[in-house]
Amino acid sequence: MSTRTSSGPARTGLAFALITVAAFGLTACAGGEPATVPAGAPGAAKGSLPTEDVVAGVRKNEAAAKLLPADVRQRGSFAVAASVGSPPSSAYLPDGRTVVGVDADFTAAVAKALGLEPKREAVGFEAILPALGTGKYDVGTGNFGVTEERRKTIDFVTYVNDGQGFATRADSPLKEITDLTQLCGLKVAVDAGTTFEQTLEENRDRCAAAGKKPYGIDVYNQTGAVWMALQQGRSDVVMSTINGLRYAVTQQKGMKFLNEYRRLDVGFAFKKGTPLAPAFQAAVNGLKADGTYDRILRKWGVTGSGIERSRISPPEIPAPEK
Repeated sequence: MSTRTSSGPARTGLAFALITVAAFGLTACAGGEPATVPAGAPGAAKGSLPTEDVVAGVRKNEAAAKLLPADVRQRGSFAVAASVGSPPSSAYLPDGRTVVGVDADFTAAVAKALGLEPKREAVGFEAILPALGTGKYDVGTGNFGVTEERRKTIDFVTYVNDGQGFATRADSPLKEITDLTQLCGLKVAVDAGTTFEQTLEENRDRCAAAGKKPYGIDVYNQTGAVWMALQQGRSDVVMSTINGLRYAVTQQKGMKFLNEYRRLDVGFAFKKGTPLAPAFQAAVNGLKADGTYDRILRKWGVTGSGIERSRISPPEIPAPEK
């Protein structure tokens, strides 16, 4: 896989912390089997990720299952395009094949509630939403935030609330980013195809309007490359998921979480007009009622991302006022 960035290709060969290597080496390309990595490889998850099975006790939710289309009930399974990036959303265990995380647990729990088998395939983040329209996959997971732009072609069934935040090196003078003009003159590293890239692109002109030097957007196809750029000083700030940043800075020396910038609902992604949405929504709400929902959040240390109820394609949560 290639890395594209406004400041040139990332250098390789640097040994870096768990979150960086795990994400950089294991983010799967579109299609095919999940990538593998030797269990003893530098930075491979060394038992630090929780492995408790919190969905084993989930029983079939008959009311939710009745909402499934007849062909899906007959098939007995659904195809999942899963982006595997970094914890707590998604990651590989040391075997390099077993996927764990918030996304994986919610997928497994919903599948059990609906009496279906999830058939998961690791797919590159940027490829998932377009692939849903082809019919190859029934659902996509990848910590997808609900935005107005995405709602034009994608249906969502929400299950958590995450969003956008910032992190930087511990020696940085930055304290928090509450307005994007604070980034003027800096280089910001982001993953390709994300709401972070979109937010920065849409607000590029704000620095010029404020009479300041524009910020640079360093876009990478691998999460680990984002952190490598920050560590090597080629980028000044990382913009990524709130939960991902909070976890990452605990695994890497010399890094600090700055602040949350904005919240977004996160959901299972489907082709627009999918008949699966009502069943998935009922399944998620059933998991809230039986306690499984809270057990998943506690397992991954993201209780602050809980939602009151699952919704189908809710409006985008507004960005902070300028």
